[in-house]
Amino acid sequence: MSYRYGEYRDGPDPLAAPYDVRAALDQMGDAVLSGSNPGHALRDLLRRGLPGAEDRRGLDDLLREVRRRRRELRERGRLDGTLERARALLDKAIGQERAELMGGSGGSPPGGRGPDPSDDETRLRLSVLDGVPDDPAGAIQSLSAYDWRSAAARETFAELRDLLRREVLDSQFRGMRQALAGSDPAALERVRRMMTALNDMLDRDARGEHTQRDFDDFMSEYGDMFPERPRNLEELVDVLARRAAATQRLLASLTPAQREELAGLINQALEQAGLADQMHRLGESLRSRRPDLAWNTPERLGGDEPLGMADAVTALDELADLTQLEAVLRQDYPGARLDDVDEAAIRRALGRSAVDDLRALRRIERELEQQGYLQRRRGKLELTPKAVRRLGETALRRVFASLESGRRGDHDQVDAGAAGELTGSTRPWRFGDEQPIDVVRTVVNAVRRGPGPAGGRGESHREDRRGAVTLSVDDFEVAETERRTAAAVCLLVDLSYSMALRGTWAAAKQTAMALQALVSSTFPQDSVQIVGFSNYARVLQPDELAGLEWDMVQGTNLHHALLIAGRHLDRHPDFEPVVLVVTDGEPTSHLRRNGSYAFEWPPTRETLELTLAEVDKMTRRRATLNVFMLAEDERLKEFVDEVARRNGGRVFSAGADRLGEYVVSDFLRTRRKR
Repeated sequence: MSYRYGEYRDGPDPLAAPYDVRAALDQMGDAVLSGSNPGHALRDLLRRGLPGAEDRRGLDDLLREVRRRRRELRERGRLDGTLERARALLDKAIGQERAELMGGSGGSPPGGRGPDPSDDETRLRLSVLDGVPDDPAGAIQSLSAYDWRSAAARETFAELRDLLRREVLDSQFRGMRQALAGSDPAALERVRRMMTALNDMLDRDARGEHTQRDFDDFMSEYGDMFPERPRNLEELVDVLARRAAATQRLLASLTPAQREELAGLINQALEQAGLADQMHRLGESLRSRRPDLAWNTPERLGGDEPLGMADAVTALDELADLTQLEAVLRQDYPGARLDDVDEAAIRRALGRSAVDDLRALRRIERELEQQGYLQRRRGKLELTPKAVRRLGETALRRVFASLESGRRGDHDQVDAGAAGELTGSTRPWRFGDEQPIDVVRTVVNAVRRGPGPAGGRGESHREDRRGAVTLSVDDFEVAETERRTAAAVCLLVDLSYSMALRGTWAAAKQTAMALQALVSSTFPQDSVQIVGFSNYARVLQPDELAGLEWDMVQGTNLHHALLIAGRHLDRHPDFEPVVLVVTDGEPTSHLRRNGSYAFEWPPTRETLELTLAEVDKMTRRRATLNVFMLAEDERLKEFVDEVARRNGGRVFSAGADRLGEYVVSDFLRTRRKR
């Protein structure tokens, strides 16, 4: 056996490293952290293309290519080319016959008044030519039995009929133009047999009697007439139905007069070829099998070059593919997925490389779900807790990138007692230490010193007869621990409609995710609760932060948010309380005793009093309440100044671009102080 080695050309490299789906998630996260929902973020990623892969186009690139191809096809030519050429050949044949008749009668008489045929036969022939109908189909029908005197005219008329037969059949079967070249009667008879066999095969399939072997036998005998090389009857039906539908769209796209003329030519060509019945039978079968195709939708081509019927049908077939592709590639309909895109249509319209691009995009969508980053619930795409954790870490990295290097609030105490967390290090025991003894290091120290005096304390160190090791005080080592104070953290985030109007909602969501990631990773002993508030307040779970959207309602119910935060602090009485408020407006709503909310703007005295009463309760809980203002509003300033006066907390006027930095750094400062 011999082997040949060369460059792999059949698609993407099968040995290439797998695509890192986490990079795709991070790029999705840019949109999610900017306020987009996961479905829109995924769609934007697929539109842009794969990150870090310059040779992989996104949906927008494929859409641009589809639209460019559509423009080219629309500007390719006119649809009436066959009619124009048929008229030209018909006029040519009649002109050649007239010239022969006039020349045979001796030409024009003196004075140049026109021909004056001298015999009755010539006058009869000229009258037949004068009475030819104006439409090409009627003219061809009237001249079908005419005995041409001119050999040139006879050849031209034969060329006309041969043209129509080839164009009509090639419009249905793409390979007919070559099969019928030369007007071979045997080739036409073979076409008749193929049509009969095809219709019989379709009938057997309708009765449930068709087998793949029947199709293979059919293709072995007539496969040269189908350059598309279908693999089964379903693919063959698809090919033929699309061309048949394109033929109907061609007729629908012409003017009524042109449509009548071309339909007449088609019927006449089929009748003369002995295929009218079989073609009618095939057309009905194809239409019943593929009623979804646009059979009678008109299409306009605006080029100058006249197209033959077969070329026009091919152009319209491609245009139908491109129109459908454009609609699917836009992905702007409910429940849209890349699985809706037909690979065969992509290959026909844009080539193999576009199929590779589509498969790469599909792999990203599929891998994001299979690897547990995305999930679908009731047709809606959602981020999983795994994805939310990663996006929170991304938001936190961005916050830390803007902070000064150095300590980030770690507040370790290496002299902590046994209740602290192990650091992995040990040190010699000192009197009064409460850290756990490192037994292994202690025994190792005793063994290493070996038999002999135990230095420093006047004690002896020797092995007894049973091989036991005697320990001295200097052998003991303790495990270092650090104490981390536990905190009950409450972040209250404004979800009101004004946050979206001012463009601060995305920053607030990023801040919430960053704080959640910081607490869960660096301060796992802390208990964090994020509360969103608009007309009502509610606790936000970590896995819903990424897909969170602002509420299109009126009301800033800080009163309700503080109530919920207070219950959280009360559940953790031994934790250090940390309360952070992010808002762009003063309180305009409060919670009534019956559980409903009251809204009024400007805020009523009752709303302000109830809200400040909850602030006072926070003060009695020893909870410092820091407020981050996202708007320069005088009423808001007056309110937060009063909060600071009552509670002793701080007020930050933070821009949206630095909100995360302000909140995280303030949280770290508070934790370090504690």
